[in-house]
Amino acid sequence: MSAATDRLSRLLALVPWLRAHPGIPLPAAAEAFGITPRQLRDDLDLLFVCGLPGGAPGDLIDLSYSGDRITVADPQTLDRPLRLSVDEATALVVAARALADVPGLAGREALDRALEKLEKAVGAAGSVAGQVRVSLDTHAEVLAAVQRAVRQRRRVHLRYLVWSRDELTERDVDPMRVLVREGHWYLEGWCHRAEAVRLFRLDRIDGPGGVEVLDVPAAPPPGAVSRDTSEGIYRPGPADVRVVLELASPARWVADYYPVTGVRELPGGRLEVTLHARETSWLHRLVLGLGADVRVVEPPGLAAQVHALARRALAAYGLDAPAGGAGGER
Repeated sequence: MSAATDRLSRLLALVPWLRAHPGIPLPAAAEAFGITPRQLRDDLDLLFVCGLPGGAPGDLIDLSYSGDRITVADPQTLDRPLRLSVDEATALVVAARALADVPGLAGREALDRALEKLEKAVGAAGSVAGQVRVSLDTHAEVLAAVQRAVRQRRRVHLRYLVWSRDELTERDVDPMRVLVREGHWYLEGWCHRAEAVRLFRLDRIDGPGGVEVLDVPAAPPPGAVSRDTSEGIYRPGPADVRVVLELASPARWVADYYPVTGVRELPGGRLEVTLHARETSWLHRLVLGLGADVRVVEPPGLAAQVHALARRALAAYGLDAPAGGAGGER
């Protein structure tokens, strides 16, 4: 457990514990939590500026530790059990079941106990949650292999599909972590081919045979730093082309497969997606393949390029291009 995660768990437990032990001496409280009095003072100083949204004095946790005795006057609901709505509890049940399907999950017994309690609390709604299954869109054997490589700190060899070039590549990677974002699993590691930290989406690894755990220690260089993914996996570069596509209902899968940066629902089940690309040859193939199920909104040059490719392909078969053409205005 990281220091930040460990501290957050302690802070959440600290308020109700102090409410149950009013006036306890600071050294005794620090000993109960296995930390130094200085660490506890730092925790209390942080709690003092925490609370409900708004940040006004009445919204913050009110505590004091004058004379080395701690008193919590206003815990801002942290001393009361969390109450979930039926919808919130059902969503937690579904998420917990999805998590339970992850191979090699640490703390599985604790998760099973928590899930059992949630299902009892939800009651009849639990039967509805039981009919829902969440797929994290990856092969279990691939996920198990990369998790093992991270645990054992061993290098992996990947056969990996680069979506922007539609190219199957071979590369050695020193794993750093496995993470899930927006329903997809990723391996982050030092790629020896790119000589940089890269994220590899596991469903783009070429099946279970596309990952091999090598008998070589993983040794990312000291400067290898994990990417901040809080604002999304894909970050467009300054030279990337902004592309907007309008997708008919049968083509909505594009938003799940490609790293789109914007999605907007349209009438009739259509979807507008925004994505960025360093080069557009793969977009030509995508738009041509989707045919009448896609319309290029921008840039105008992309639609013209697709029209030219479609006309060239049809001419090779002795056919005339229809008005509008692939990816054009309708």
